[in-house]
Amino acid sequence: MSTVIENLLLRKQKLVEQLEKASSVEDRDRIEHQLEQINTALDFLDRPGTKGAR
Repeated sequence: MSTVIENLLLRKQKLVEQLEKASSVEDRDRIEHQLEQINTALDFLDRPGTKGAR
């Protein structure tokens, strides 16, 4: 599971860097949407009881 979290955090970092460079509103919106999805996934994975739930 830590690999999943590490990958999400790495992707989040790259998106934040892209967001700083984004010039169009559409690009910013797309990146912000992806960041929201990553944050949701991280929140879900960080919840108590999700480890070994399968």
